[in-house]
Amino acid sequence: MAVEYRSPDIRNIVILGHGGSGKTTLTDALCYISGSTTRRGQVENGTAHTDFTQEEIDHGISINLALARAEWMDTKLNLIDTPGYLDFFGEVMAGVRVADGALVVVGATTGVEVGTERCWRAAEARGLPRMVFISMMDRENANFDTAFQQVRNSFGSGAIPVEVPIGSGDHFTGIVNLFSGHAHGYRPNSDKGEYDHVEVPEEVAATVASYREQLIESIAATDDELLEAYLEGEELDRERVLAGMKQGMARGELFPVFCGSGESGRGARAVLKKLVELMPAPDEIGPVEATDARGNDVELEPKDDSPLTALVFKTTQEPRVGELSYFRVFTGKAEGGSTVDNATRGSTERISHIGIPDATSRDEVDRLHAGDIGVVAKLKDTHTGDTLSTQGKGLSLPGIAWPKADIAIALKPASRGEEDKLANGLAKLHEEDPTFSAAFDPELGQTIARGLGELHLNIALERLDRKYGVKVETEPPRIPYRETITRSAEGQGRYKKQTGGRGQFGDCWLRIRPRARGEGYEFINKIVGGAIPGKFIPAVDKGVKEAADRGVISGYPVVDFEVECYDGSYHSVDSSEMAFKIAGSMAFQKVVKGAKPILLEPIMTITVRVPEDYMGEVIGDLNQRRGRILGMDADGHWQEVKAHVPLAELYKYSTSLRSLTQGKGLHDREFRGYEPVPSDVAQKVIAEAEALKEAEGH
Repeated sequence: MAVEYRSPDIRNIVILGHGGSGKTTLTDALCYISGSTTRRGQVENGTAHTDFTQEEIDHGISINLALARAEWMDTKLNLIDTPGYLDFFGEVMAGVRVADGALVVVGATTGVEVGTERCWRAAEARGLPRMVFISMMDRENANFDTAFQQVRNSFGSGAIPVEVPIGSGDHFTGIVNLFSGHAHGYRPNSDKGEYDHVEVPEEVAATVASYREQLIESIAATDDELLEAYLEGEELDRERVLAGMKQGMARGELFPVFCGSGESGRGARAVLKKLVELMPAPDEIGPVEATDARGNDVELEPKDDSPLTALVFKTTQEPRVGELSYFRVFTGKAEGGSTVDNATRGSTERISHIGIPDATSRDEVDRLHAGDIGVVAKLKDTHTGDTLSTQGKGLSLPGIAWPKADIAIALKPASRGEEDKLANGLAKLHEEDPTFSAAFDPELGQTIARGLGELHLNIALERLDRKYGVKVETEPPRIPYRETITRSAEGQGRYKKQTGGRGQFGDCWLRIRPRARGEGYEFINKIVGGAIPGKFIPAVDKGVKEAADRGVISGYPVVDFEVECYDGSYHSVDSSEMAFKIAGSMAFQKVVKGAKPILLEPIMTITVRVPEDYMGEVIGDLNQRRGRILGMDADGHWQEVKAHVPLAELYKYSTSLRSLTQGKGLHDREFRGYEPVPSDVAQKVIAEAEALKEAEGH
């Protein structure tokens, strides 16, 4: 049975950064040095502690949020290793939601990248205290000063160094701790970052003095008492400086910067120590906000004697085990063998065996105390984002702010007869990863899968094959075009049919007019004198709507018009609702051809964020996609471009953007509305629609 830790002795740390910055390697080092693992793993050969799924091993990158633990200074560190590629940013948001502090990893050779910035903003939005680790100091071209200046330029003057490296690349031999002023010389043959105290080398003495003054000034500036003592020339001892830094971090004013190498473990010991000393325990984060059964906001103390609230932040499927639910206890205790409410779904769950997760292993415990993270198997109706709470309390926690999907693809099973198997597999994938979704679109006649990028979708389809045995074929999603009219027209629809017995007769006159874009459809009854009995008027309306849904140019629904039914006639015996519905449909099809119908296409507003060096390429590419540039805003060395772009031109745009910007660009999009299709493009769309109709007819 694993050791139970209470709130004061727990730290929940999410590890963030751009892909390739060294997060997983650093996590591996922290676990190895602390003794929770007995071997060093490597991302490159598929043995990293927190990259253990088949997809991660095959692709050599982190794809999933993974839990690891390290025990240091009698404190349990729950380390939440997150992917760095933006295709998997949903995993980042889940990790940020359940953490109390963030360790942001920045490569010493690459500096701050777009993923670093996006992770930082996510942690900032949650109000998490942040530390920065400049990694890979032992790599060729590593430059601490350049990377640190990028951190300051990007995240503000609150970023302050607490360590200065001695050398870089092959000559990275130690660090100087600015708190103590001591130098640590790393033992050449140690893979656990072990060091000896050495003299501060003369070549870094001036740098150390400059950075130390900057450190003390920055901390003192956030605390009036410290500032007064500093200005009076007092020597600020380590404990006071540490306390001031912790308070400044809690207020989001200070971000200590460390350095080292996850691969060699150099610098990892200092990180472990500072995570314990500077990051808040769960009982230090203040009241937990929740909602009760009546929808009222309540505040709960993050203590064992509060009612239980626990957020499920990750769900996975494992062979022979079934569904695993990872959860963070925010208040109260989670007891093995207890029955709790799923407040999100209004159901109850039995918590059987609670495990402490550590990559692929799980150590059983009797209970989890407030603030801890655990895993439980085989909950019957609980999924990612759900809240488990004390029975009868109905307490719900705020969920996870999932990023919106920005890419779509159409799927169909590679083998006939596997439609149900495909639908079941896609539903399971969504339960594991809410940023992936798939549903059949009846208008397009396709199953559309949506995700955060092409790689995200590719990985999802690999899982679909490996875990659920469904192979698929992919194709571009069809575009949901619309049709509309550009001028008024009027005419008659007359339906008469005699079949020997009772006949069918309906006759109506319609006047149609265009409406403003987005105003939709309106039917106006202008019949006077009983030319058409009132009971048949709704049938005319229905006939018009059904005909409009079928389209007149290329089979797409007609939108944004009004119809006025102003005259007609009927037969006292042969008229019926069906006859007038057919008459309404005939009248619309006849009249709309004289109203100069045109094709409309969906337009998206996209916001592209890129380094300014790539602005020319990005704008040129948007112009080629028939985009209209709305404006540009500068944000440091980043630029934001807003544009209106047809949806038809955005297939796999995230992939193209990353190719244009060497992986540094990202974009958001939202639907704006419909606009007319240029005539040359419209002709192609109409021809394609006709070809598709013929193919489906055969």
